Amino acid sequence: MRQYSVLEQRLLNDFQHGLSLSPTPYADLAEELGVDESTVLENLDKLQQEGVVSRVGAVFKPNRVGVSTLAAVAVPESELQSVAEIINGFDEVNHNYERHHHFNLWFVVTASDSEHLRSALQEIEQRCGYAVLDLPMEEDFFIDLGFELRWT
Repeated sequence: MRQYSVLEQRLLNDFQHGLSLSPTPYADLAEELGVDESTVLENLDKLQQEGVVSRVGAVFKPNRVGVSTLAAVAVPESELQSVAEIINGFDEVNHNYERHHHFNLWFVVTASDSEHLRSALQEIEQRCGYAVLDLPMEEDFFIDLGFELRWT
């Protein structure tokens, strides 16, 4: 397992919440960390390329900006990785995960409007070759996905 620099540790742990809403959020991070903006961007890019960070950006309450849905597919275990890669290739998909269930690959799709959302779900279904179960939100729950990381 690779060792993370102090800067990487701080980026991964200290900034899971509260990204500045200013026109220069990365410069604001850099100032707080005592480095320049390009150093922050280079480190975040490296962490994303390594798969440590999937995305950096705002999280909005569902359906406040555009529309979204939870979706799932039932995929044979032998095809799970390749189907997940296809799904991850869609700009509208912000994350997916495996579950131990008949529907074993779940993902969230976000789009600008309902028509775009339906189109994305249909295209995912066509490219994957498996029926997509659309599970629109009925009740809003907020789950904080920030976790304190311990560096031992």
